[in-house]
Amino acid sequence: MSSRLLIIGGAAGPGLLGRFVELAGGAAARIVVIATASSTPDATEAEHREAFSHLGAGRVRALRIAARADANSPGVEPVLREATGVFFTGGDQERITTVIGGTATDSILQSLVAAGTVVLAGTSAGAAMMSGTMIVEGDARGVSRSSVRTGPGLEFLPGVLIDQHFAERGRVNRLLSAVALYPHELGLGIDEDTAILTDGDCFEVLGSGAVTVVDAGTAQDIRVPEQGPIALVGARIHVLPAGHTFHLTGRRPVVDAPVAERGPAA
Repeated sequence: MSSRLLIIGGAAGPGLLGRFVELAGGAAARIVVIATASSTPDATEAEHREAFSHLGAGRVRALRIAARADANSPGVEPVLREATGVFFTGGDQERITTVIGGTATDSILQSLVAAGTVVLAGTSAGAAMMSGTMIVEGDARGVSRSSVRTGPGLEFLPGVLIDQHFAERGRVNRLLSAVALYPHELGLGIDEDTAILTDGDCFEVLGSGAVTVVDAGTAQDIRVPEQGPIALVGARIHVLPAGHTFHLTGRRPVVDAPVAERGPAA
């Protein structure tokens, strides 16, 4: 079975959340909410439990992981292995990686995703942590080293750099900066109420916005000085609204069929 990831750029509406419930099994879904990134986990867990229950999920529960001891607790495994869907909320993505990275929770989720037995979703911070190299922050003007700070993610989707709230917060400079620093990674800027749904080597765009793909593989020149602007010459940019599909290994969008023939968007 291929791994299924639903990676949301933040501010998910009922269409995307409902799609997650559907992917997890609808009335038979057993959803686990992990609000490790949130500074107000009680409220965040309650909000998502209510939302998923209202959208028809059979069972929704929270798994509180506030420290690495929690992430290594023997009680985590039976909860995760029973789940058909696991949802990471927004907040601070570094909390997810420092609390969960390398723990039993991390290992169990990696094995479940690889086996295709669970749908893993994340929004905002929960989206950022899906990549191997994670964008942490950055709002400086221009395209430069100082425009982005990165760190290790949990790498559920290898080979990409994920940025969220992309159009709404004007994050093109920091994604371009990150891709120039890591040109082997494919940059994915995901708008709010927008997601990518992976299916093996492909992803489909869902929701009301677009996904901006930055590919430095074709760049003829990349120069990253210690200070000052970066040179990035000949890179490719794709802007993909709902219904479009992209091949990750081939680094190419599907353009050989009308959007309507590729299935409905969420």
